[in-house]
Amino acid sequence: MACISLSSMAFAPKESTLGLNYLNRSSSICLSQIQFGPIKKCRRVGFSVCRATLNGFPNIDADDFRHPLDKQNTLIMRAIPGLNELVKGVLGTVAETFMALENMGTSVLVSEKQLPELHQLMVEAAKILKTEAPDLYVRQSPVPNAYTLAISGKKPFVVVHTSLVELLTRKELQAVLAHELGHLKCDHGVWLTIANIFILGAYGVPGLGGLIAQVLEEQLFLWLRAAELTCDRAALLVAQDPKVVVSVIMKLAGGSPSIADQLNVDAFLEQASSYDKASSSPSGRYIRNAQTRQLSHPLPVLRAREIDEWSRSREYRNLLVRTLPKE
Repeated sequence: MACISLSSMAFAPKESTLGLNYLNRSSSICLSQIQFGPIKKCRRVGFSVCRATLNGFPNIDADDFRHPLDKQNTLIMRAIPGLNELVKGVLGTVAETFMALENMGTSVLVSEKQLPELHQLMVEAAKILKTEAPDLYVRQSPVPNAYTLAISGKKPFVVVHTSLVELLTRKELQAVLAHELGHLKCDHGVWLTIANIFILGAYGVPGLGGLIAQVLEEQLFLWLRAAELTCDRAALLVAQDPKVVVSVIMKLAGGSPSIADQLNVDAFLEQASSYDKASSSPSGRYIRNAQTRQLSHPLPVLRAREIDEWSRSREYRNLLVRTLPKE
């Protein structure tokens, strides 16, 4: 979709924003949970995607790639009374204006004339997913991150941190942009807004924080983790190479520009299988649930396994058939 209502605005001040980023967050930990060392200059990598994909997926709908857990938990969230009213009550025109001006004044707006390669990556990804390309900003930050803000009556925009640009290849960066587009395509706005506010620390604000913490916390994080799996699928639909998406997840779990070329996607998928086996016992399942209950994103190894499995599914193959030219 092109724009989201006020209730969809993702509240994301300063640098350490959950937004729609790839890093796990807990409501009780520092927002800069995963740090990287000094950024080094990376070798420039070509950014073009397979030209056969650029026609995109005709008439693709969000439910064509929405993860089953996303569907299930969205229904549960919709059943919570007064949710829309809660978001509208805590957000207003002042917050909207603040976020729009804050990013416009402190980041670089990407366009055909400004960082044209990144602009083209976004345009191509939006064309493949059949959605309108939002504005794209690049923001100086040592924490690799990307997030989306969607403000009532205004064009949504994506923010990418400079350290993420340095860490990823161009194809990987385009997969990140596609992930962000997935949130817009799937209209994840209402509950994502609450998640952003909560994770950023607004739970400490008298009244608002207590209400969210008591009523929504666990279900909110459960839904948010499911939504991330959906958007990983959007990334795969654009990249059309599961190793690209898994590589993004792997690098954000334990990568840096100086060692990125030594990371091995197949080894990371083997690690995911080992984790599944280690956590399959009753005690392992209990510990796994306890560790992930308040995370905003699924564990990296689980995300890698999920996208690898979906890449081999009939559902994904059927979607790819739509991009093939008709004879």
